Amino acid sequence: MKPPSLALLLPLLLPQLLPALSIVALSCYLLLTGCRSDRKGDAPQHESKPEATAITPSDFDSQHAFRYLVRQTDFGPRVPGSKAHALCLAYLTRELRSNADTVFQQQFSVTQPKLGRVDLTNIMARFGVSSSKRIVLTAHWDSRPWADSDPDPKRHDDPVPGANDGASGVAVLLEIARTLKSAPPAAGVDIVLFDGEDMGTQGNLASWCTGSKYFTKHLPKNYAVLFGINLDMVGDTYLSIPREQKSDSYANDVMNLVYSTAKQLKVSQFVDVAGDDVYDDHVPMNEAGIKTIDLIDFNYVNTQLNYWHTVDDTPDKCSAESLGAVGTVLLHLVHMQSSFLEGTP
Repeated sequence: MKPPSLALLLPLLLPQLLPALSIVALSCYLLLTGCRSDRKGDAPQHESKPEATAITPSDFDSQHAFRYLVRQTDFGPRVPGSKAHALCLAYLTRELRSNADTVFQQQFSVTQPKLGRVDLTNIMARFGVSSSKRIVLTAHWDSRPWADSDPDPKRHDDPVPGANDGASGVAVLLEIARTLKSAPPAAGVDIVLFDGEDMGTQGNLASWCTGSKYFTKHLPKNYAVLFGINLDMVGDTYLSIPREQKSDSYANDVMNLVYSTAKQLKVSQFVDVAGDDVYDDHVPMNEAGIKTIDLIDFNYVNTQLNYWHTVDDTPDKCSAESLGAVGTVLLHLVHMQSSFLEGTP
């Protein structure tokens, strides 16, 4: 801290005192007038909370998030085993490493009936690694190898671009990561991007959510999370996110927190009504004891067409506004709900 009286008197007294001043005295003065270290890890001595609590919902840049969405689709469909998949993996890892405290990959292989043996990679980015109170935010980054819901049967073997189903959730999390770099929250945050979520076949639940199943079977040592939020299909231009039913069953308190936060922020895309019952990456997380909800708009439609698992799942069916709605709620939640963290089992 800087004593104002000393700062005012020093110029008048310095000519008389200079001969007697020692190097030690000058060093003490420099310390009193505010010299400090900006090195990471030098915690302020009189602050109980980080400055990040001053963040506002407007700090989420929806346009930048949309550019993240487009950049992923520019690689092409991120089908495991493809060149686009490899290029996107490098891109996502690089982006997260530029913002997170630490990033690591989980590499594994599976055999898929249609694709054969494929190499998959989960990506985990950590913020505030020393914090014992942690929130995990997840999304899948792969895209479906087959557009088996396309209205044109001739396109059923074509890959899905995955703008909404895949890239949208990742785009929100990449932008949150960019924001957390400059404004770290009180709680620790883990961002996990799952691979191989969309390689499943209809009627066979075991073939879906490959990345989250691998992640939960190979958790970091002593991994403890307060709760998780999974994002899937959150970029639809006509976004409307109801309460996914499995999420309400697994973690009703977290669902209430999310929807009350959205209401407080006047984010109308969160519709507080019962929605679909969806098998998604939050299911393996809950089965592993990590209380996790799923934010998903399964009604991916424009007029009469549903773009889910079709070749028309492209960026022009998505919007920055929708990404901003989800990102705003999550960013506010991560920073502002410390009282909930204290009481969460």
